[in-house]
Amino acid sequence: MNKTRLEAFSDAVIAIIMTIMVLELKVPHGTDPEVLKPLLPVFLSYVLSFIYLGIYWNNHHHMLQATRHVNGNVLWANLHLLFWLSLVPFVTGWMGENHFAPLPTAVYGIVLLCSAVAYTILQNVIVRHERDDSSLLADAVGKDFKGKLSLLLYIAAIPLAFVNQWIAGAIYVTVAIIWLVPDRRIERKIDPHSGKHGPHAQENG
Repeated sequence: MNKTRLEAFSDAVIAIIMTIMVLELKVPHGTDPEVLKPLLPVFLSYVLSFIYLGIYWNNHHHMLQATRHVNGNVLWANLHLLFWLSLVPFVTGWMGENHFAPLPTAVYGIVLLCSAVAYTILQNVIVRHERDDSSLLADAVGKDFKGKLSLLLYIAAIPLAFVNQWIAGAIYVTVAIIWLVPDRRIERKIDPHSGKHGPHAQENG
């Protein structure tokens, strides 16, 4: 099954999620700098979530570049990921509007954790699907140290939000920094000139 529609659909959904999120930034009434202060928590949560969505879009793109074709299981796994990402605007707004209160901050972490789990599931489903056809993605992913580390950090951050929400927030920022640069493991497996798999470039053209 061709992967083109999956890529186009995923790009569109992530773009819509980003658009919904920015619409939550309400225009303040007045021109005094003081009117911007109440918006600072909302803006900071928006920036963090925008970076996270950008990271998912970037790595999702790289993962599919290393994928030759998809099947029904891959489609459902991809929808599972998009479901959790679609909740990002809600938890972002809730956390920002309540100035990073413990419960919204913990729920924000839960959505990040579930999104990371969903991405891992999608990655594993693709690897299993191409197991007998191409080892490109499996070779690129390897032991997936960054993925496993991210899951552990989220799991730690969620209960810590009830101890000190700023510690949880620092962990969320740390995970974002870890993933800010696109996964070079996959880039090294892809033809740098055509953006396609070296040994299979003709088949995907």
